[in-house]
Parts: sequence; structure tokens; C-alpha cells
Amino acid sequence: MTAVDQIRDTVAQNDVVLYMKGTKTAPKCGFSSRVAGVLNYMEVNYVAVDVLADEDVRQGVKEFSDWPTIPQLYVKGEFVGGCDIVTEMTLSGELDALFEAKGIDYSKDAADKIREANA
Repeated sequence: MTAVDQIRDTVAQNDVVLYMKGTKTAPKCGFSSRVAGVLNYMEVNYVAVDVLADEDVRQGVKEFSDWPTIPQLYVKGEFVGGCDIVTEMTLSGELDALFEAKGIDYSKDAADKIREANA
């Protein structure tokens, strides 16, 4: 199985997947930390894949999404984006709408608090 096949399977079998540098509780870059922090704070159940643990996965996810940077967020098999896009979607409420449309559980109160803190 190639790295791209492994990524395809992981994204297909899990509702929310974050390809990141580090782990949910110990991110190893600021961008990964920001996206994981948003998901953790919003109480989203997600699978985190540490691309630093496997160079083939690190390169394969870039090929899979045709997106050059890490982190990468996938929801119900669809590529959502990286740090800047997820941050913008969080602040605009678009991430809430996406989670609601896809049936993903999250804390609406936490999402509102993020927006209030950044208003």
C-alpha cells in the first residue's frame, strides 16, 4: 500500500482527520498548533496524523490534496484547507456550518467564544 493509498483510507474511514506536525497534545509547529487548538477547544473528535513520523505520508498528503503545506484538515473525506483557511472559517462561522452540514459534533459555545475573543 502506498502512502497515498493509506491517506485515502484514513480520510475515508474517519469523519475528521488532521494531518499535522506533532500530535493533538504536542504540536510541533505553530500552524499545526493553531488548527489542533481550534479542534480541541471546539471538542471535535478527530484523528491526528503526525507527518513527522513518516516522510512518505508527509509528502504523500501534499500529493493527495495538491496542497503544498501542513497542516491539512479533512472533513467527511473532503479537503477543507490549511491553517489560514481553517482560521478564517472558524472566525466567520463557516467551520460551524460545515460541521453542522456534515453531522460532526462540536461545541457551538466554544466556537462562539473563539469568535468573541477575536472580535
